[in-house]
Amino acid sequence: MPLPSPVSVISRRKPSLLAGLKRWWQRLSPQRQDRFAVLAPLAAVLLFLAAIAAAFGYLRLEEIDREQEAVKRDVEYTQQRLRLRLLERQEQLMRLARELSNQELDPDEFQGRAEGIVNRYPELQSLSWIDQQQHIKASFAAASMTASQARLAGSTLTPGETENTFNLARETQQPIYSQLTAVPNLPAVLQLHIPLSDRAHFLGVLLAEYSVDGLFRYGVPAEVSARYALSLHDGKGGLLAGAVIPVRSPATRLLPWASPANVYEVPVSPVGNGLVIRGQTYRTSLSVIGSGLFWLVMALSVMTAWMLIANWGHTRRRLRVQQALMSETAFRRAMENSILTGMRALDLEGRITYVNAAFCRMTGWSESELLGQTAPFPYWPDADQDALSSHLQEELAGKVLPSGIQFRVKRRDGTLFEARLYVSPLIDAHGAQTGWMTSMTDISEPNRIRDQLSASHERFTTVLEALDASISVAPLGSDEMLFANKLYRLWFGTQAGGHLQLVAEAGVPATPPSDESLDHVDAFAGLPTNSLPDSEAESSELYVEALGKWLEVRTRYLSWVDGRLAQMVIATDITSRRLAEEQSAAQIERAQTSSRLITMGEMASSVAHELNQPLTAINNYCNGIVSRIKAQQISEQELLGALEKTAKQAQRAGHIIHRIHSFVKRSEPNRSLSKIEAMVDEAVELVEIEMRRRNVRLTHYAAPHLPSLLVDPILIEQVLVNLLKNAAESIDAAQRPTAQRGVMLRVAPAQVDGNAVIEFTVVDSGLGIAPDVMARLYEAFHSTKAEGMGIGLSLCRSIVESHLGRMKAENLYNGADIIGCCFSFWIPVTPSLPIKTKLPHRQPRTPGQGQDKA
Repeated sequence: MPLPSPVSVISRRKPSLLAGLKRWWQRLSPQRQDRFAVLAPLAAVLLFLAAIAAAFGYLRLEEIDREQEAVKRDVEYTQQRLRLRLLERQEQLMRLARELSNQELDPDEFQGRAEGIVNRYPELQSLSWIDQQQHIKASFAAASMTASQARLAGSTLTPGETENTFNLARETQQPIYSQLTAVPNLPAVLQLHIPLSDRAHFLGVLLAEYSVDGLFRYGVPAEVSARYALSLHDGKGGLLAGAVIPVRSPATRLLPWASPANVYEVPVSPVGNGLVIRGQTYRTSLSVIGSGLFWLVMALSVMTAWMLIANWGHTRRRLRVQQALMSETAFRRAMENSILTGMRALDLEGRITYVNAAFCRMTGWSESELLGQTAPFPYWPDADQDALSSHLQEELAGKVLPSGIQFRVKRRDGTLFEARLYVSPLIDAHGAQTGWMTSMTDISEPNRIRDQLSASHERFTTVLEALDASISVAPLGSDEMLFANKLYRLWFGTQAGGHLQLVAEAGVPATPPSDESLDHVDAFAGLPTNSLPDSEAESSELYVEALGKWLEVRTRYLSWVDGRLAQMVIATDITSRRLAEEQSAAQIERAQTSSRLITMGEMASSVAHELNQPLTAINNYCNGIVSRIKAQQISEQELLGALEKTAKQAQRAGHIIHRIHSFVKRSEPNRSLSKIEAMVDEAVELVEIEMRRRNVRLTHYAAPHLPSLLVDPILIEQVLVNLLKNAAESIDAAQRPTAQRGVMLRVAPAQVDGNAVIEFTVVDSGLGIAPDVMARLYEAFHSTKAEGMGIGLSLCRSIVESHLGRMKAENLYNGADIIGCCFSFWIPVTPSLPIKTKLPHRQPRTPGQGQDKA
């Protein structure tokens, strides 16, 4: 079977490829077709420009490579010429050095031989014969050398580079080339040190000095120096001879058409790195980049690309405008279809010319069924057609109300709903009226909500009128009354005087401060009224003489319905509660006094024993004095001493009675700044009598520099005495041995929730707290003792809490065994609430931990 030819295969594939491209083109949108039609020529021009730039760039790189190869080849050729010239001179000088080493020449003969060599080779400047002591035995210099450069016979080498090279030649026994440091205004010199030796014995050196400029002038081929800028440099790059091409500035070298400088350098052998020959190419033409053809092609390509880009931008602007117009039309259509308000347009004859989707949804009629209809319209109820016809005539006559009209609309299924209609003229683009535009809103739901709100407002008003508290609302800085309930009207009438009186007596600002210099801008300007209802209400209690009542007044700022800042005042009659609080406070005071009396009664035997000692001593002193006076056996001095001791015992007994009287006497609560050390000392002195009777050791510690507390010192002493007495009774009941019968009172500063407090701690070694007692620890009239009344710890906690403190108790454990109990309470250093003069009545509550030992 014969194979198909390639031409036939290509001819069959070509129609299919074209057909595929045609289908792809037809599938594109018109916008994308326009985009491809504009961008394709632009892409072709840019590709052409890139190809031209690449071709010129390739040619330029080839040219640079050729120049680099040529300068490299010629510089290396010149280096070889210089190397051969130096080696030839070195060979001749080494023969002369051998003759000097063999002592075949004297200084005069050396002078003649040196003169011939220097005159024969112009690059040589001088020849010097130097012995091993660095003395110049003979020397000849060319006429071109200056007097300062010439070396005189009989002189010595000066320290420096020449001396260093001399020493190096003596050490290596090899010829050494040396490039002296260039001196301004003097030609550069290249030295050759050839050592002189006889059977390994160093005799000196033959010093030959070359003129670098002469070496360059006579050693560099003329054909090479004509093509390149050749120069000789030292090891540091300093110019010794020749010419260099000035280096272009960095900004010039960065230009795309700037030709890079072809430079090649190589050390001159056998001198080494001390002498380098460098070659630079001359730029004698503009090359391909600088040619006019290149710039003509570039200019035409850029112009073509700019025109295509400008055309593309213009086309894109037209497409954007077209797309914006289509988007705007689609947006307006979508807005009309999604709006909830029904829109209807009538011409000047009353014929429907337009309805939107919302209007059709409201009435249930389609757009095709409504367009072209005239009155009566199908959505008019039969019973309202006469009234609606008159409204339509007024509408066509231009007699419409801005507030609109309310009427009933009949749906297609016969149901009715309330609607409100607003009418406005329909003006065309030329300013002429072409009809009437009507918007219709379904107000069935707003009407239902309005009715519900009206009923809710009535219920709310009924509740406010029935409250047993006076409620009033007034704007700030005005005598207007915005709201007042029944009780306010009963107490104060309908004016705002009562409202302002309550605000003033409560100490709350009812009007903002005014200042004529502030342009009448009140202090509440800028206050965020939307957050005012969430603020805390201010409360105070006051007595109104006109009513004869105690009122609790609470004020609050709020934003009124019209946006004004207003103040609401709620006044509640608390006369009965105040009376109950005063009675409760009096009962608590009596209970505290009773508790102190009970405590002293329980300690009566101890107090009697304590008083018996000074009284017995007084009796003994008095009997002794009487007996000795009768017997006339006492002197005046002895009598005076006995009387002083008797007075001291009497003072002791009086001090004990005074402390007990101060502790148990009934007095009004008096809070003042009291020293903690004084309260602790008074309590310890009172309870020490009971401690000694029960054989209990009492130790106390108060931290230094404690602040004063705003407390009632008698009440705090009562708490301490009660806790210390309970601790002694617990230890006595536990029948602890003498070594373990101890009570510790500790007072120290502490921190509670970040606030500074003073903590009082009483630790005993008694039986601790039973679990069944824990739940009823602070319950009034509950006691664990047969003779106890059960009010001690309850009063203690009330006293502590009235001072804004807290009390707690906990057992002390040693493993699983209870070894004692710890009562503690704390009083804040700076109270955060105002201190009242009477103790509040505290209801019993379930404690966390504690023990009743009252």
